[in-house]
Amino acid sequence: MNTHPAGLKTLFFTEMWERFSYYGMRAMLVLFMVDAVRGGMGLTDEIATAIYGLYTAGVYLAALPGGWIADRILGARRAVFLGGTIIAAGHFTLAIPHRSFFFLGLILIVLGTGLLKPNISVLVGELYPEGGARRDAGFTIFYMGINIGAALGPLVCSSLGEKMNWHLGFAAAGIGMVFGLLQFWLAGSALGSAGQLRADAQKLSTRQRQALIAAAFFGAAALLLPLTGVIRIDPVSLARSAAGVIVAVAVLYFGSIYLFAKLDSAELKRMHIIVILFLSSALFWAGFEQAGSSFNLFAERFTDRTLGSFNIPAGWYQSLGPIFVIAFAPVFAALWVRLGARGKDPSVPVKFGLGLIQLALGFVIMAGAAAMLAGGGKAAPWWLISTYLIHTFGELCLSPVGLSSVTKLAPPRLVGQMMGTWFLGSSLGNLVAGILAGRIKMDTTQPKPADFLDLLWMPLISGLALILLSPIIKRWSGGVK
Repeated sequence: MNTHPAGLKTLFFTEMWERFSYYGMRAMLVLFMVDAVRGGMGLTDEIATAIYGLYTAGVYLAALPGGWIADRILGARRAVFLGGTIIAAGHFTLAIPHRSFFFLGLILIVLGTGLLKPNISVLVGELYPEGGARRDAGFTIFYMGINIGAALGPLVCSSLGEKMNWHLGFAAAGIGMVFGLLQFWLAGSALGSAGQLRADAQKLSTRQRQALIAAAFFGAAALLLPLTGVIRIDPVSLARSAAGVIVAVAVLYFGSIYLFAKLDSAELKRMHIIVILFLSSALFWAGFEQAGSSFNLFAERFTDRTLGSFNIPAGWYQSLGPIFVIAFAPVFAALWVRLGARGKDPSVPVKFGLGLIQLALGFVIMAGAAAMLAGGGKAAPWWLISTYLIHTFGELCLSPVGLSSVTKLAPPRLVGQMMGTWFLGSSLGNLVAGILAGRIKMDTTQPKPADFLDLLWMPLISGLALILLSPIIKRWSGGVK
């Protein structure tokens, strides 16, 4: 990092520890909720995975107001520190061995992540006002920090949670976030002026402040009522309703853009591509995020996890994805560069199509793993390892180019809003993932191959369609790369 701003090291380790806490807790979240023997919540798979979907979807949705609050009220630097503080409080709340604190802890983590996650990336960008290749390299280093933390978190937190006590695992996630906060505080001077509230930032009017206070009051009341048991909410019904709301919001938003944004012919065609990418990303994450729900349950109940006399914690499998990203991201980057030099770099719709097809192939592998259970016994670990590997390949085809493509294709006056739609698509995908996971029945019997094969058709058909239609979609882009 010697050729990069000193502040990059600060942000690298802050994000590494934040991802350590997020993925460490997430690796054992569903396992804790379904456990009825070792101090867990004893929930059904369907309810637990619905809550998981609501939680992960909420993290992405919270990024939208989190960015707005930083732009208008706090500035990115204070938003990151406050967000990390709220995240740590959420993990320590989960560490309290009382059921009533569980949902409060999740809500705090969602709110804190909404403040930290979008704004720490803003800080990285502000360290490189000149832009260019050096900035891209800085983000690559930062991305490695994300995956190192995501790989280490499950190894530590799941070991404590599954082997000793669930609440120790949650506490370890909180301690990780505290480490991140301490080094952010102690090394914050390396950031210089990055992340300060802009002098020309639009200040809130009195009416806007009153509206914000009223929204916060009613939001807190809406959260406290179910937390205190005054009203009871069915998580499965809530997840389905929330998915419907997100779909409705997306339809209304894109509809308003088409009708009232006064798009010219070229912008209209590019908007078609953005809608396609939005739908494709939501579909991809709906399958990919089975990792923390149905695949996690499969690892615990139906995978042979013995290594000599040691029983591998199920949550350790959650480290595979980040490890594979660290190992293969440079390979894919080099592949795209080499193909580009020969004029054969796949277009964005082809890359999205390849990502969806590989997602579908992962479910074929899981169907094979389920078939192995028919004769009794457990599946070998290589089934899950192979699934995570092929899904990571799909992620590397789709995820790195997604947001970049949206920002390039969107009309300049709508770029910020289009970035929001990318988060909205991720939120929808995570929410649907939780709903779909609940349909794979593993709480009363072993899963059947058809349970996983049912999940492959949509991504397979969509991926093939994207590849077949890529020449038309590419023409719509008008030469934008």
